[in-house]
This record gives sequence, structure tokens and C-alpha cells, in this order.
Amino acid sequence: MAPGIGGEPESSDSLRTFGAVVQALREHHRLTREELGELVGFSKHTIASIELGRRMPDLDFVEAAEEALGNTGALKRAFKHLERQPGLAAWFRRWAELEKLAITLYTYECRMVPGLLQTEAYARQLFLDELPPLTDEQIEDSWAARAERQRLLWERPNTSFSFIIEEQVLLRHTGGREVTRGVVRHLLEVSELRNVEIQIMPLERDSHAGLHGPIRLLETPKHKWFAYHEGQECGLLMSDSNVVSVVQSRYARMRSQALSIAGSRGLLQRMLGD
Repeated sequence: MAPGIGGEPESSDSLRTFGAVVQALREHHRLTREELGELVGFSKHTIASIELGRRMPDLDFVEAAEEALGNTGALKRAFKHLERQPGLAAWFRRWAELEKLAITLYTYECRMVPGLLQTEAYARQLFLDELPPLTDEQIEDSWAARAERQRLLWERPNTSFSFIIEEQVLLRHTGGREVTRGVVRHLLEVSELRNVEIQIMPLERDSHAGLHGPIRLLETPKHKWFAYHEGQECGLLMSDSNVVSVVQSRYARMRSQALSIAGSRGLLQRMLGD
């Protein structure tokens, strides 16, 4: 894995500055990362990530660390100046930045319609289903961030987008049948773009290369490939060429296992009943 690349957001000046303050206070009190972690209820790995400016600290950490490190008020003041991106999970921000530069982007989803292809009604249903529940402001921020990402499909005509979506994702009728019909119509509309390919993986397949879960792959203008995997409350950005190659192989196999582009459009049209 390349230096600075992992399941955490890209470092920024404000994150590095905050981390340096934490490290200076910790060393002043002659505590190891493990010892500070025990005092504040976080692992030594989390402490390291915060000190190196790779992880956005939450308020619980700040308050616990303030008490453990002398109640100077320095951490609370520094916390107010941290750069945030409303609507995006901390672990997803690095991938979102790479998306903006990508010349190739592949996505396989078996859980939901990919974020780049969601309609507003569909996305808002997902936000309403979040636990713990989101506030109205968080929902608005989340949709604004998602809508901003979706502009890539139209604003980067030289980027090649490929999507493979499990048929069962649409048969679930998330948000209700009318919301699903809106999604299907949107998929058909987006699939008409010259730089977008959408394939549906049918319910019945004797062989399936995607059983390890969702896949995201992208290629940068310098032809460096990255893969991304997201789980429960975490994300992992992978740059190791050996790992990425395996993920690429799985995606390539799925492209041959899914319905063709024309066959996928036909299935979507039949779902509408038009």
C-alpha cells in the first residue's frame, strides 16, 4: 500500500496541525499512544491516525483527550478549525477526491443503486433509513454531496464509467414502486451517455465472480489504479498493485457474466412495462 493511502481521509493542513497538538500534549505528559488510548477509550492505532493527520477526530475524542491532557483548551480550539466536507463520511473523502480526477471508473453493487446513479427520491429514502437517525440538516448535506458527485457523469465526458448492478437491487423496491420506477427510468437515461455503460447481473447465474461483495475501481490520469471497499462504518482504499489486480480480474469476469449492455437496457425497459 502506498504511503499515506489507507482507509482514512487524505491528510490536510488542519488535520496535521490538530494531530501535532495532540502529539505534543501527549509527549508533554509522557504518555505512549497506547496509554493515551486507554485513558480516552480509543485504540493506539486511532491515536496514531489522528496524530498523523489521517483521521478526522470526533467530539467524543476531543472532550476525552482534553481531560486526559490537562484541560488546556487547546484541542477544543483547534477542533473548531478542522476542514470538513459535509455529507461525506470521513473514510470516503479520499475516494471522492480521486473520483474527480479518474479517467476510468468501475462500480459493482449488490446492496443498493450506486450513489452516482441514484435519484433524489431513492437517495433520500436511504438517508431516512440511516441508523442512528440523521437530522434534517445532515440529510440535506448528504443529498447535496451526492448530487455534486453525480455531476461527474455529465461534466467528464472523457471518463469511462462502467456499472454492474444486481437485478435484486431493483426488485427490492427501496422507497416504494414509484421510486424504483424513477430509478429505472434514470438508469435508462444515463445509459444513453456515450461514456457510461450499465449492465444488470441477473438473479440466476450458475457462476458469479462478485461474491466477495461490492467493487469500486478507478484509474488516474497517470494510469495508477485504486480499489475501494466499504463496510460497516469504515472504508478501505487500496493501491497495492497485487490487490488491485485481483479486484480488476473479478470485475472483468463479472462483465462477461452480467447481461450485455443491450440486454440490460431491455430488462430495464421490461421492468417499466413500457
